[in-house]
Amino acid sequence: MDPLILARLQFALNITFHILFPTITIALGWVVLFMLWRWRRRGDAAWFAAYQFWTKVFALSFALGVVSGVTMSFQFGTNWPGFMERAGNIAGPLLGYEVLTAFFLEAGFLGIMLFGLERVSPRVHFIATATVAFGTTLSAFWILSLNSWMQTPTGYEIRDGVMHAADWWAIVFNPSFPYRLAHKLLASGLTVAFLLAGVSAWQMLKGVARAETPRVLRLGLTMAAVLIPLQFLAGDMHGLNTLQHQPAKIAAMEGVWETERGAPLLLFAVPDEQARENRLAIGIPRLASLILKHDTDGEIHGLNEFEGRHPPVKPLFYGFRVMVGMGVAMLIAGWGGWWLFRRSGWTRLPRAWLWGLSLMTFSGWVATVAGWYVTEIGRQPFIVYGVIQTHEVAARNPGAMIAASLAGYATVYLALLIAYIAAIKRMAEKGGKAADAAAAGPFDPTDTPRSGSPAGQAGTPPAAGASPVISRTFA
Repeated sequence: MDPLILARLQFALNITFHILFPTITIALGWVVLFMLWRWRRRGDAAWFAAYQFWTKVFALSFALGVVSGVTMSFQFGTNWPGFMERAGNIAGPLLGYEVLTAFFLEAGFLGIMLFGLERVSPRVHFIATATVAFGTTLSAFWILSLNSWMQTPTGYEIRDGVMHAADWWAIVFNPSFPYRLAHKLLASGLTVAFLLAGVSAWQMLKGVARAETPRVLRLGLTMAAVLIPLQFLAGDMHGLNTLQHQPAKIAAMEGVWETERGAPLLLFAVPDEQARENRLAIGIPRLASLILKHDTDGEIHGLNEFEGRHPPVKPLFYGFRVMVGMGVAMLIAGWGGWWLFRRSGWTRLPRAWLWGLSLMTFSGWVATVAGWYVTEIGRQPFIVYGVIQTHEVAARNPGAMIAASLAGYATVYLALLIAYIAAIKRMAEKGGKAADAAAAGPFDPTDTPRSGSPAGQAGTPPAAGASPVISRTFA
C-alpha cells in the first residue's frame, strides 16, 4: 500500500483509540465532583458509594488516555516531521500550553483526589477533585484550539515557507474554535450520561443493583435529556460555520454534486465518485437548504465546483449519518427513559428499556468517533486547511515498516479496549454482589448502610463533615 495512506491510517487508529478516554474523563471529572458534593452536603451513603465506583472508572480512563496520547504524539516526529517543520511555530506552543497548564494540573492533583480522602481535610480533597475536573476541560480547550486552527487557520504569516504566529489571540480563538469546543464538551457530557445510565441499567438487569444505582441512573438520564437538544443546537451552529469556511466538506457530507437551490436532505444514498452522482438516493426535498441556509430555496455549492480539492465523499456522507442517527437514538432513549423512570417514582424501568440503555452504554463513543472522522477526513487533502497539503509533510518511510507498526498498534489497542470494557463490567457486577451479600433484606433505593456495619464493608462511608477515615476497599 501507499506509505502515505498507511501513515494516515496509523494516525487515525491512534487518535481513534485516544479520543475515547478524554471523551469520558472531561465530563466524568465534573460528575464525580458532583457526587462528592452531594455526599459532603447531605451525608448520603449512596452518593459516597457512587463516588467510590465512578472515581475508579475515571482513574482507569485517565490512565489509558495518557498512555495513548503519548504514543500519538510520537508520530509527529516519525510519520509527519514536515508538519512541525512547516507549522511547528504555532502547533508546538499550543501543545506546550496544554501540557504546562492542563496536564500538570491534572497530574499534580490526581493523587490527592484518588488517595487523599483519608489523608487530607475534606476541603482540600474537594478542591483537588475540582482542580482535576477543571484540568480535563482546560486540556480540551488547548487541543481543540489547535485542531480548530488547522481547520480554519488565522493569525499567521508565512516566511520562507514556514508559518509564524502574527496574532496569538486570532490563532487560539480562530473562527471554528467556539463551535468545535462546545460540540466536543457536549459530546463528552452525553458520552458520560449514557455510560452512567448503561452501567446502572446493567446492574438492575443482573440483579446486582445497589442503593446508589437508581440515583446514578436518574443522573445519567437527566444529563442525556438536557444535553441532547443542546447538542443538536450546537451541531447546527457548527454546521453553519463549516459551510462558511469549508464548503467542500459540507457538500461531501450532504452528497451534493451540482450546485443547486432547494437541495434535498438525503436520508440514504450511495455516492459514486467516478460517475459523480448518487445512487439509490432517498431524500426529503429542500430540507438540506432549509437546515444549512435557513431558506428552503437556499443555494448549496456542489462538489463539482471543488473537483480535485474536495475530501473523499463516502466516509463523510456515511459518517455524518452515523453521528446524527446515534444522536436521534440518544434523544429517544434519554427523553423516553427519563419520563418512564420519573413516572415510576425513580425506582424502576421496563426490562426492555433497561436492555436498550445497556446496549447504548458506549453509544457516545460511536457518535464521537463518527463525528471526528467527518471533521478530520473532511479537511483533506489539506493538513492545515487551504495552506499545507497532507502529502507535503509526510515522512518517506518504507510502507512495510509503517504496516508492521500499524498492526502492532491495532493489536495492543484492541486488547486494551476489551480489557477496559471488561474491567468496568466486572467492577459493576462485583460491587453489586458485595453489597447484596451485606444487605439485610431486598434491594431498596432508599436503604443506607446500617450504623453497625463493620469497618471496611463496601459502601460504608466516613463521616461527611469530619476528616474522613475510610475503608481500605476504596484504594
